[in-house]
Amino acid sequence: MPMIRTAPALLAALLVAAPASAQTAANASFVTLGTMGGPVPSATRSQPANLLLHGADAYLVDCGDGAVEQLAKAGVLLPQVRAVFLSHLHADHTGGLGAVLGLRNQTNVRDTLTVYGPPGTKALVDGIVASMEPAARAGYGIPGQPWAPPASTVTVVELGDAARLSVGGMTVTTAQNTHYDFAPGSAEDRAYKSLSLRFDLPGRSIVYTGDTGPSPAVERLAKDADLLVSEMIDVAGTMDVVRRTAPNLPEPARQQLLRHLTTHHLTPQDVAALAQRAGAKAVVITHFAAGADNPARTAGYLETIGRTYKGPVRIARDLDRF
Repeated sequence: MPMIRTAPALLAALLVAAPASAQTAANASFVTLGTMGGPVPSATRSQPANLLLHGADAYLVDCGDGAVEQLAKAGVLLPQVRAVFLSHLHADHTGGLGAVLGLRNQTNVRDTLTVYGPPGTKALVDGIVASMEPAARAGYGIPGQPWAPPASTVTVVELGDAARLSVGGMTVTTAQNTHYDFAPGSAEDRAYKSLSLRFDLPGRSIVYTGDTGPSPAVERLAKDADLLVSEMIDVAGTMDVVRRTAPNLPEPARQQLLRHLTTHHLTPQDVAALAQRAGAKAVVITHFAAGADNPARTAGYLETIGRTYKGPVRIARDLDRF
């Protein structure tokens, strides 16, 4: 079972994990489809992907490799997915998008799917659409009966910092975070952004950090959120995985990776500070980038977070529902 540090009365109300099939039309819930921090694959956790269920509709929030399979395990059909939100364009968060688009096309889902994401999302989707063309023209091999033109099945809305839009009866707000450290206003900063997302639904607010380092903007976005879904990095544990899987990694590359892990992600101490400053009512930790579960190490994370943040905390597993 996932490890929990309880604030007993609050925990039962705020952090209820159950199969996604228990979703009711009256309630919004957040399903952690894939909880592994990429890009190294895991035998026990799928790549980063999440599902926001709101009534009968479903929204993918990041779409890592294996997302379609995880949707099936969660009991959600592709036609239920109304939109996809991408926090940033690293492959571990987008690798499953080709399957989502391709299988919708192959199964003749007629509704146009909207993909929301940072600058560069249109180029990403255009490339996926181009890769779908040969199969769509062939269809099921019946002469004169191709599938729908792939470009007609998807549309893209690119988002920047502090975007605010209404989607399916909820308000979605973005904040540019610190997963990248390009100079503000630079060409790189304009071209490449990593976003955190806030979903304000009737009676409930959910904030998804995506990948980020410590960020005052994310703290403001998460102010008084009912649920904060945060990434978390174990730098030492992740570097151990790297040493085992890439023993010949050149030292300059190792140093670059270490810089990335320590500045562009959140440690347990950082997660605690974010949740405390934001006044979040409950925290779910995902993007668990330390490899296989280790009960002693997990207990240490929760103890560290609990020194600063006194609310309920859960380290998610794939297909948990909150």
